[in-house]
Amino acid sequence: MENSSKKFLQLSAIFGALAVGIGAFGAHGLKPLLTDYQVNIFEKGVHYQFFHTLALAVVGLLLAQEPGNRKLKLAGWFFVAGMVGFSGSLYLLACRDLISVPTAVLGPVTPLGGLCFLAGWVLLWLSQRKRNIVQSNK
Repeated sequence: MENSSKKFLQLSAIFGALAVGIGAFGAHGLKPLLTDYQVNIFEKGVHYQFFHTLALAVVGLLLAQEPGNRKLKLAGWFFVAGMVGFSGSLYLLACRDLISVPTAVLGPVTPLGGLCFLAGWVLLWLSQRKRNIVQSNK
């Protein structure tokens, strides 16, 4: 298995385990301390982290078949950046009353993380589009 493939599969496992742990902590430890609105924000971060953990695993599996696919590698890194930026900022925004977090700084981070998710999906599509064109011409 190629190094990038293995790296993304390992990161997917780590982000998946973190999503379970963070989700459980939010549901059981933080829920009594947060408003319903804050709980919804926190849960949104967990949901997006789970979805993109699976996308990262797909990237890792595809890279095992296409180790030199640069678009796939970029897609994986954009998914990682999106999970850190988007989900991470939502976790912090939800807990802003519990910890001192400058929301003015986090405000722009959330949409940038979302743009990273979008870039990852577009790159994933582009990485496979070229593959399908090449295979259909054979």
